[in-house]
Amino acid sequence: MKEWWVQVGLLTVPLLAVYLHIPPPRLSPALHFWRSSGGYFTYKNQNIFYRDSTGAVGSSDVVVLLHGFPTSSYDWCKIWEGLTQRFHRVIALDFVGFGFSDKPRPHHYSIFEQASIVEGLVRHLGLHHQRINLLSHDYGDTVAQELLHSWGLLSRLIFCCCCPKEVVCGRCRSHLLSNNRFLFSILQYINQRKQHRDRWVGALMSTSVPLHLIYGPLDPVNPHPEFLQLYKKVLPMSTVSVLDDHISHYPQLEDPTGFLNAYLNFINSF
Repeated sequence: MKEWWVQVGLLTVPLLAVYLHIPPPRLSPALHFWRSSGGYFTYKNQNIFYRDSTGAVGSSDVVVLLHGFPTSSYDWCKIWEGLTQRFHRVIALDFVGFGFSDKPRPHHYSIFEQASIVEGLVRHLGLHHQRINLLSHDYGDTVAQELLHSWGLLSRLIFCCCCPKEVVCGRCRSHLLSNNRFLFSILQYINQRKQHRDRWVGALMSTSVPLHLIYGPLDPVNPHPEFLQLYKKVLPMSTVSVLDDHISHYPQLEDPTGFLNAYLNFINSF
C-alpha cells in the first residue's frame, strides 16, 4: 500500500491543475457596467483600471478614492452618485494586484508603489497642479499616509470606514497567510506598516491637512471604544464621525446615506 501522502499527492495534483484552469466567473451586470464605464492607464507596463466622473457644475473640487484590502474601487459604488453631486471630479482606481488592474507575479507589492500609482494617475488626468481630497479605507489608509508624507497637493484627508490600529500606532497583528505566493506578496503591506511606522504615523501627527475619521462601532478589526480612545489620543486634531451602533467595517456599503452625510458635513465645514 502506498504511503498516504503519496495518495494525497496523486489526488491533489490533478485537482490543482483543474482549479488553475477554471475560467473566472462571469461578471454581474453591475460589475460589467462598472468596468465598462472606466478605463486604463499604464504605469510601468502595468494596466491600471480607474473611473473618472465629472460631476457638480461650478465646483473645482476633486476627490480621489482609495479602496481597502482585499477589494477594489467597486467599494465606492453606493456613494458614487452622491459624490458627483458635490465634486467636480470623482476618481477611483484599482490598486495593482486588485480588481480589474493587472496582477503581476512574481512581484514585490508595496505601499510605496501604490502611492506612486496614485500620483501617476493624477498626472495622467492632468490634475497634478490641483489640490486633492483623499477618501480612503483600510489598505488605502496607508497609501494615503504615504501620499501625505510625500505629496504636497492634499486638501483634506478622510480616513473613512476603518482606520486599523496599525495605521495610528504601528501594532501589527498576526495573520493566517495562504500558501499562495501572490496573496503572501500582497499581504506584505502588514509588515510594511510596522517597518515604516514612524514615517506614516509621523505624517499624520505633523500635518496641517484637515483629518477626519468615519467609524462604524461594530467594526471587529477596531473594537469600540478602545480604538476611538487610541485614535483620539494619537491624533487629537482629527475630527470624528461615529455611525450607528450596527455599522461595521464597510460603512460606505452598509450605511451609504449615513456615511455620505458624515463625509459631506466634514467637507462642507470648510
